[in-house]
Amino acid sequence: MMRSKLLSLLPRAMGVGRHMSTATKLTTVEVNDKTGIATLTMNRPPVNGLNLELLRDIHQSIEEIEDNKSRGLILTSSNSTIFSAGLDIFEMYKPDKDRVRAFWTALQDVWLALYGSSVPTAAAINGHSPAGGCLLATACEYRVMLPKYTIGLNETKLGIVAPQWFMATFLSVLPRLQAERALNQGRMFTTEEALEIGLVDEIANSKEEALEKCAGFIGTFAKVNPIARALTKQQLRAAELNQLQDERVQDLEKFIFFVTQPAVQKGLGIYLESLKKKSAK
Repeated sequence: MMRSKLLSLLPRAMGVGRHMSTATKLTTVEVNDKTGIATLTMNRPPVNGLNLELLRDIHQSIEEIEDNKSRGLILTSSNSTIFSAGLDIFEMYKPDKDRVRAFWTALQDVWLALYGSSVPTAAAINGHSPAGGCLLATACEYRVMLPKYTIGLNETKLGIVAPQWFMATFLSVLPRLQAERALNQGRMFTTEEALEIGLVDEIANSKEEALEKCAGFIGTFAKVNPIARALTKQQLRAAELNQLQDERVQDLEKFIFFVTQPAVQKGLGIYLESLKKKSAK
C-alpha cells in the first residue's frame, strides 16, 4: 500500500478543470488547476451523518485523490452550519449484524486512509464538528475553523466509549492532560477555545477564507520533496496506524460487543427520542 502511495507522488502534468466522479454523490472532489490541491466535500443532508454509504464515498474519494497525484487534500462540508454530526446513530441502534460490521470496517478504512494519507491534509471546518466529525478533522494535519461553532469528542455523553484510535488521534493534537480531561468529560470546545488549546490551528471568517488558509498550509510543502515528506509523516504516525491495522478484527469485535449491549442500546434510543422532540419543536 505504501509503495503505491509513494508512486502516486511522482510528478504529473496538471489537467484542465478536473472533477473526480463519485459513485453515490455523497462526496464531491474538485481539483484546483493551479495548485493541484483537491477539495473533498461531504454532501449528505441534513448533517453529514457518517453512515456506511458516506464513509465508503469518503474512502473512495481519498483513494482517487491520491491516485490522481493531487498535491494536497482539503476536507470540508457542503452544509453551511455542520461539518459532520459524527457517526449516524441509526447505524448503531438496533443494528443489522452484517451492515453494522460493514459500517465499522468502513470507518476504520476512512481513518487509515485519512490519517495515513501520503499527501498533506487539512480540514476547513465550516460548522459544528462533534464526535466522528472531530475524528475526521483531527485525522488531518491542519485545521481551520469558522467562528461560533463547536468541536470535540463527546462520546461519553452519549454513553459510548471512544475506541483507542479515536483517543490516539486526539492525543496527536492535544497535550495528554487536556485530551484525557476532554475525553472523560465529553467536552465540546467553541472555536475560540479550540484555537487556544491547539485543537484547531486558525480561525477564518468564511468558508472561502478557511479553504484559502488550508491551501496556504498545504502550499508550505511546495519546495519539499513529496516522497521524503510522505515517509516522514508515515514514520511519525506509524505506531497508531500499525496498531489499528494489526488489531482491526479485535477492534471490530469489541465494537460489536459494546454497541449491542442492552444498556448502550437503551441510551442510544433515549438520545434518538430526544432528537425527535427537538425537531418537533
